[in-house]
Amino acid sequence: MGRPKNFNREEVLEKAMPLFWKRGFADTGLQDLEKATGVNKSGLYSEFKNKEDLYLATLRHYGETRKARGLLSEAPLGWKNIENFLTLKMTGKGEMKGCFAVNSMREIALLPPEAQEIMAENRSSLKGLFLKNITAEKTRLAPEALVEILSTFFSGLCIEQNLKAGKPSPLRKVEDFMKLLRQM
Repeated sequence: MGRPKNFNREEVLEKAMPLFWKRGFADTGLQDLEKATGVNKSGLYSEFKNKEDLYLATLRHYGETRKARGLLSEAPLGWKNIENFLTLKMTGKGEMKGCFAVNSMREIALLPPEAQEIMAENRSSLKGLFLKNITAEKTRLAPEALVEILSTFFSGLCIEQNLKAGKPSPLRKVEDFMKLLRQM
């Protein structure tokens, strides 16, 4: 009979996420994960097969638990939901601004195919929520085209968050972009 585990899986994922978010998969070592989570190597390996498995679980956890997506489902649907979503993503806590899944795309060649599938599912789900909100606004342009524009803007803004040198501020960019979208 093995020793009982002295940690909560979700807490480990929440503590590992900022490390993967900031450093990426390749630059995050097992010692870093032990320190961040407070769980030793044998504990981590009893729950996750390896670092890759922990990363995949973190990526899945991110897609399942982030409250920002809930903003896109609030009634009434429309531009306000999209603006609230973008604003929240750009003002996240500490190093966790933007989107973990978008940040993960920087290392797409290093990640296992399953990570790519998780990111594609997350992106598809997000685009579906964008589409519902844009459709509710009865736009002049095709809602599907606006979803692609919005998705590209969102990804670019998330990537810029890592540069920490963007002018004007991300919130100003969101504000300006929303003015443009509302005219379409």
